[in-house]
Amino acid sequence: MPRRVAIVTDSTACLPPQLTEKLGVTVAQIQVRIGDWVDDEVRVPVPKLVDALRGQLDVTTAPPDPGAFFWTYADAAASGAEAIVSLHVSTGLSKTVEAARQAAAQVQVPVHVVDTQTCGMSLGYAVVAAATAAAAGGDANRVLSAAQHSVRRSTELIYVDTLEYLQRGGRIGKATALLGSALSMKPLLTVSDGQITPLDKVLGAERAIRKLIDIAAKRAGGAEVDIAVEHFDAADRARTVLDQLRAKLPNVRRFLVTQVSSAIGAHVGPGAVGVTVSPV
Repeated sequence: MPRRVAIVTDSTACLPPQLTEKLGVTVAQIQVRIGDWVDDEVRVPVPKLVDALRGQLDVTTAPPDPGAFFWTYADAAASGAEAIVSLHVSTGLSKTVEAARQAAAQVQVPVHVVDTQTCGMSLGYAVVAAATAAAAGGDANRVLSAAQHSVRRSTELIYVDTLEYLQRGGRIGKATALLGSALSMKPLLTVSDGQITPLDKVLGAERAIRKLIDIAAKRAGGAEVDIAVEHFDAADRARTVLDQLRAKLPNVRRFLVTQVSSAIGAHVGPGAVGVTVSPV
């Protein structure tokens, strides 16, 4: 039996493919361009992207074409969906919502396009909440409420080795305040009001990672939470963060470790680690 409400998101949600398949979520792919080569980010090899970034090649990202969204929505309608909830990366970071809205205007079923004002697994967990509500038979309002509740309560914490890539890609937002710091000062960032904003700066990478873990643990408190550890070409760091959060947080419903999408990786750069704290 088809679900009443279909769920669509974009690849910046960073959800593992096996999870989106299980949830029945359709993922529209952000485009990544390296020099003259362009492809869906899911098909961009991480080593190729890392080499391009470190080699200072021209790397840019672009939203899915409106046509891709149109056919995604049309397929959902043809499969029996009465409505579609389409959850996407902040308009402060991408024009994906604009492309989705262009397509939504041409579809016969109601399409609710949501600018979540975030990205990464804060978006990902909102998608999980929406898909869970849809699978339980919820209508569009119930599904939207579940997604928005998740977004409002989630926190996205980010460590980057350098602000160079965010500045180069034009996604630095209010974190410009940290530019000019000594190379040994490592920035901690968050997503606020749809933009990358400064959280703190710490001397040295190891201290910065410890501070990231401490902030995540404090944000979680004693509540039941979902935790995601995200990284870009930093699997060892991600494992360290995961192990320490496991030791500090006994009341976690779900731990997830994932490499961020190539589109996010192109902006945060190699070595970046993020933690999403999402109260249940």
